[in-house]
Amino acid sequence: MNKDVESFKVTYSTMDADHLKEFHQQFDLALTKVKNETGNDHQNWVNGEKLESESSLEKYCPTDHSLILGKFSQASKLQTDTAIQAAQDAFVSWNLIGWEKRCELLLKAAEIIRERRYYLSAVMSLEVGKNRLEAMGDTEESADLIRYYCQIMAENNGFVQQMGRLAPNENVKAHLLPFGVWGVIAPFNFPLALSAGMAAGALVAGNTVVYKPSSDAPWTGTLLNQIFVDAGIPKGVFNLVNGAGSVVGEALVSNPAMDGLVFTGSKDIGMNLYHRFSKIFPKPCIIEMGGKNPAIVTGNADLEAAAEGIMRSSFGLGGQKCSACSRAYIDKNVFTEFMDILVKKTRAILIGDPTAKEIFLGPLVNMQAYIAYQSYIESAKMDGRVIYGGNVCTGSEFEKGYFVEPAIITDLPEDHHLVKNELFCPILYVQSVQGLQEALALANDTEYGLTAGLFSNNEKEINTFFNSIRAGVTYVNRRSGATTGAWPGVQPFCGWQSSGSTGKGCCGPYYVTQFMREQSRTIMETAGYNE
Repeated sequence: MNKDVESFKVTYSTMDADHLKEFHQQFDLALTKVKNETGNDHQNWVNGEKLESESSLEKYCPTDHSLILGKFSQASKLQTDTAIQAAQDAFVSWNLIGWEKRCELLLKAAEIIRERRYYLSAVMSLEVGKNRLEAMGDTEESADLIRYYCQIMAENNGFVQQMGRLAPNENVKAHLLPFGVWGVIAPFNFPLALSAGMAAGALVAGNTVVYKPSSDAPWTGTLLNQIFVDAGIPKGVFNLVNGAGSVVGEALVSNPAMDGLVFTGSKDIGMNLYHRFSKIFPKPCIIEMGGKNPAIVTGNADLEAAAEGIMRSSFGLGGQKCSACSRAYIDKNVFTEFMDILVKKTRAILIGDPTAKEIFLGPLVNMQAYIAYQSYIESAKMDGRVIYGGNVCTGSEFEKGYFVEPAIITDLPEDHHLVKNELFCPILYVQSVQGLQEALALANDTEYGLTAGLFSNNEKEINTFFNSIRAGVTYVNRRSGATTGAWPGVQPFCGWQSSGSTGKGCCGPYYVTQFMREQSRTIMETAGYNE
């Protein structure tokens, strides 16, 4: 393979890969292989063995809902409890092998992801509708998340800290230790990166895992499990249980043997888990939820860059990202000019089969999202105005998938549900404002606090934005994504308010510590003591 392709890494800041012909050739080869392997049966994996179930789920392709991607065993409550027991049994030995050995195995998993990146990306593109660059970015981030969390463990010597002394013979160390068994409940939109990242955070700290992929992305979840198996993760340490949230998710929440829970998804589900998980005593529950993310464009902005960044953040993956830009507040003095550029860029978006090289926008993930989009557009027409788009796509190339146009809407009351609620669709609300202060007030008028963006070339405006916006992930003048694109070790991804529960985000230096608890160890050294 060409060395340029080997070294080239797609991130969420990658605008295109047109200059790398071999990149697309390798993707096409992987896609052919993946298509030849659709329709297979896939089992769950518990305690190092396949676990068959009485029921299975047929997963259909959102681009072509006549195509069955695979049939996936659905775990029962009893089988989920069996997986929890297996994780509990494996915990002590996994913890005792030490962080260095755990990192060695996890880094091997990261390398396997890198080796299989084209295959994994092709599966993801078929399974959830990501275009090539989005899918490859997801895959590359998965490997980098694992590597970064291992790096954090190494930099902190496994989180052992020498403390002070009250007496000359007193030796005190603070250790961060794993809790035990963690449930990992993953979403569909970043099916590999968020699954691998949450699991790696738990595993590198010494915990064992029971993993439930999204029902919209069971194939990707199954492939992640195989990666950990091939990397040599011991049996019982990582257990895969595909199944309905009402069954598997409920078992993870209600089983008293669970020591921790990490979830990425909607606020409603996340808060339900959070309130119910700790019954007898407090237990860690990391919930990473949604966003209603604003972008602000001032009169001092580069309007071309602003329109590009907002378009990409709003409509990438059909707006099905917790970080998607869903609101834009534009200075009235540049509103008309900005909107002309934004509509032009939005009109140029190519919609279609996301596995095709030239396509930017694929389908929505399922029928539920497809129906929801249409109801939102009807509401926008009734109570406001649709500036651009708002239609389902018609024609023979769209008839078997959940394809919709990106939509730009305006003139809604600020308390309208389309302005306040996370939609998870390619719908952007825009509004003109008198200036930065009004824009900030409107931007902050939300229960969420995940991401936010500003476009301005004025240093005072930039400082005001950073010191006033209530969001955990902030960007200024980011053409590749106004509110999207965090990367491991580069941008910590931390949700405030209704966007997250801990105040510490994935991709950042404090994430792994959330999977650990502190123990103070005091030894009174005596004559002949040898540490």
